[in-house]
Amino acid sequence: MSETAPARRRTRPHRVRAARWPLLLAFASLVASTQVLWLSFAPVTTRAADTLGVSDGAIGDLAVVNPIVYVLLAIPAGRWADRRFGLALSTGAALTAAGALLRAVNPESYGWLLAGQVVLSVGQPLVLNATTKVASRWFPATERTRAIAVGAGAQFLGILVAATTAGPLMDAGGLPLLLGAYAALATGAALALVVALALVPPAFAADAGPSPSLSWLRHDRLLLKLAALLFVGVGLFNALATWLDPILEDLGMAGSGGTIIATTTVAGLVGTAVLPDLAARRDRRRTVLLTTTVLAVVVFPLVSVLPAVGLVAVALAVVGFFLLAGMPIALDWSELEAGPERAATATGFLLLAGNLGGAVLVLAVQAVVGNPYLALGAFALLALPGVAVASRLPARAGSHRDPEPSTSRDATP
Repeated sequence: MSETAPARRRTRPHRVRAARWPLLLAFASLVASTQVLWLSFAPVTTRAADTLGVSDGAIGDLAVVNPIVYVLLAIPAGRWADRRFGLALSTGAALTAAGALLRAVNPESYGWLLAGQVVLSVGQPLVLNATTKVASRWFPATERTRAIAVGAGAQFLGILVAATTAGPLMDAGGLPLLLGAYAALATGAALALVVALALVPPAFAADAGPSPSLSWLRHDRLLLKLAALLFVGVGLFNALATWLDPILEDLGMAGSGGTIIATTTVAGLVGTAVLPDLAARRDRRRTVLLTTTVLAVVVFPLVSVLPAVGLVAVALAVVGFFLLAGMPIALDWSELEAGPERAATATGFLLLAGNLGGAVLVLAVQAVVGNPYLALGAFALLALPGVAVASRLPARAGSHRDPEPSTSRDATP
């Protein structure tokens, strides 16, 4: 991180190991797997329902299990990870793999699929909440933003994998191949991470002691603002992925929604790889988050008057480039704010807000989705509170609290 960026909290340095990168890769693979398992049936809902002899709604319920369980367990899972990180993350890996394998045992039984979905959903918060904790324990300050971006970006990669592979796998071998392939992916990632955790000692923060109160979280204005931004940002992306196809169909661009959502997601992955590190090095996190919300307010109404599919794709790709990068930027800032000892709890809180936003904004847009102009206007209106919140963020990370010593906590590799 540049000299102008605020220093992170000082921790007794240890040896930073080169194996931190394979560990991060294993963790990112598991994060991506949680999203693949969550959305396994979304691209093949009707065919899966026919195979299982249930309604489309019953298949949709399998995906609903994950956000419901996450909302219930996000904070408890974060607190456990802050106290016993290795055990919590290993448990999350084991539950993710176990749930995926349960689904594959009897892939044509709805009961087995539901049981597996519940099990892997319990593991999901233990995995996702570890994103900032992995960065703060194994990576020096100069690499921490990049590590958080990799972990957070893996969520979007998993969504893209599910969207692009479920259909072909279903075509090639039905539910047995679909669920078997995804179980192999999750089990391989879980095993790789558990082995890496055993072989690569953390270089920095130790586990926190018992924390009987969450008052620090309730009274931290920065974390509350970041949570509000994720509520809006994740909500907008989920609503876009859910309703873009019918909106474009009403605008005379039928059949283009899936391709444009994939393009928007790829652009977001590029933004996730570029923007968080750039914002951290120049200490311009607020600038990027404010730009993101302003773009959403401007671009969504613009889509309603663009005359060609290509122009719509370009416009939404620009939004995606910034929108998806907002999550790792917010998580990186939360680790600076909460410190490594409470990073998992802070991450759980922010992702909880994002999950709630994903549900609320999808329902809000649904009310007007029959009119494409009203629907796109609703996107802009829902983004407006994000502009207000982002404009009230501190101009520089750390400026909301007393200055800390500038001593680096990097260790010699």
